[in-house]
Amino acid sequence: MATDPDQLDEQLAQLLDELTQRVQMGEVVDLDVVTHEHPHLADELREVWGAVMLADAVALNVSVTQAENSDEPIPEKLSQLELPALFGDYELLEELGRGGMGVVYKARQVSLNRIVAVKMILKAQLASHDELSRFLAEAESTARLSHPGIVPVYEVGKRDGRYYFSMKYIEGETLSQRLARGPMPPRQAAIMMRTISSAVHEAHQHGILHRDLKPSNILIDKSGEPIITDFGLAKQVTGDVDSITRSGAIVGTPAFMAPEQASGTRGAVGVPSDVYALGTILFAMLTGQPPYQGRTPVDVLLKVLEQDPPFPHQMNPRVDRDLEMITLRCMQKPIDLRYRNAQLLCDDFDAYLNDEAISARSGQFLQIISRLFRETHNAQVLENWGVLWMWHSLVLLICCLVTQYLEWTHDEVRWHYILIWTVISGIWAACFWYLRRRMGPVTFVERQIAHVWGSGLIGVACLFPIEWMLGLGPLELSPLLAIISGMIFLIKGGILTGWFYFQALALFLCAIPMALWPDAAHIIFGVVAAGSFFIPGLQYYRQRLRVMGEVARMGDPSTTIR
Repeated sequence: MATDPDQLDEQLAQLLDELTQRVQMGEVVDLDVVTHEHPHLADELREVWGAVMLADAVALNVSVTQAENSDEPIPEKLSQLELPALFGDYELLEELGRGGMGVVYKARQVSLNRIVAVKMILKAQLASHDELSRFLAEAESTARLSHPGIVPVYEVGKRDGRYYFSMKYIEGETLSQRLARGPMPPRQAAIMMRTISSAVHEAHQHGILHRDLKPSNILIDKSGEPIITDFGLAKQVTGDVDSITRSGAIVGTPAFMAPEQASGTRGAVGVPSDVYALGTILFAMLTGQPPYQGRTPVDVLLKVLEQDPPFPHQMNPRVDRDLEMITLRCMQKPIDLRYRNAQLLCDDFDAYLNDEAISARSGQFLQIISRLFRETHNAQVLENWGVLWMWHSLVLLICCLVTQYLEWTHDEVRWHYILIWTVISGIWAACFWYLRRRMGPVTFVERQIAHVWGSGLIGVACLFPIEWMLGLGPLELSPLLAIISGMIFLIKGGILTGWFYFQALALFLCAIPMALWPDAAHIIFGVVAAGSFFIPGLQYYRQRLRVMGEVARMGDPSTTIR
């Protein structure tokens, strides 16, 4: 397999082009299967696939808009309709809005003499199979639901080659239009969110994920009641409503979507994803702006993936702290730190409105502690390092044992120790990096970790000349080995997983017995340091084998998924 960076970049570009074409043809791409087939490109493919799919979606919307505005004749183009116009039992009165897939008209249903909204697919016979499926899925999803917070569907049909459905006409404005005038009062926001979260829970109970909850998809009627609309990205979930979906592509609006939804591949897209979106809506209500903003959709997407949400009171100092706690709990990146379902969120809004204690505040301490030890999204790179860390623990232990032997034999030749901890360690570090590069492209975060590790090796190497310049004997500064190693794991804890804080603590404490019992200092350090690398190395090595096994079973046509 080629390891030249230019060749790998060319292979990655070709693979991305092939996958993008498959998605545009309506095929669902399973990224786990693709990465299993191309393991040497797996890390970089996972890193860029979400952004590629977003860029492709944006480009597709632009092309649709350009096609709609072009002068070329398009069969049955809806913009050619001169309003008012008859469409079956409906008299189309005025256009209310349109997107890349559909157009909505205010209409009068002639037979019942009532005002309704009629939505029909934008491109008629030119619509792709995927667009038609999404349009009909929206009609089916909405028609199955009955809740005062969800716009009701009256009729679904097809006329003159155009699929359409009619629904209740809501006279008022969108939540997005309301928020353009500034933040909402806390109590008004809580009352609206109670209705919205209750409606979302009703959809979940019927196995429907909305997946595109945002202020522009929430209407506010004349009485001030919110009503959810636009189920165009709704996902039918069979069985347990907490079931997951992995499509390999992202769907939704970047500023209001959950991290697992934004990545297209990271984790499960399910009920907690809609809960996250409800948190972003509440954030916008309290501050007047979405939690993440950027110059381009890709900039916003990267912030959703990489950055923790800002505190609402940073943007609006008058934000109610209980509502802020509810917002932040909804928007936790780890899925299991959010509300398990929208009904629990609704219950907290009831508690807030009744001046009772909210659950988001009662679990604050445990959530902070739990979050401290969570894996970050970067932790998956450790699957590439597992077996290498196990070898590193062996090399480290051998270096410590040899050093301890030299000390027991009263070897005073400084170059012997420099040879072990500078030359031999440097050679092993070069071998480690070479072996890692053979496994495939090195990600950005791995380069960061390599720099941290390299700085630790330099720090260790500096101990020996410092001892000589201070007139100290060899190994008198040995306890600093544990301090330097602990600092490395402390940094890894912030970048990769909080569990490395335990290794950091163990190494910091290890410096004490090393100072008290110098005759056994390197045995103590060797055991603690080697264990600090071996235990997570074995864990992530097994995790890599487990993931590869699951991917292999998914790719086996003889495997039955129950």
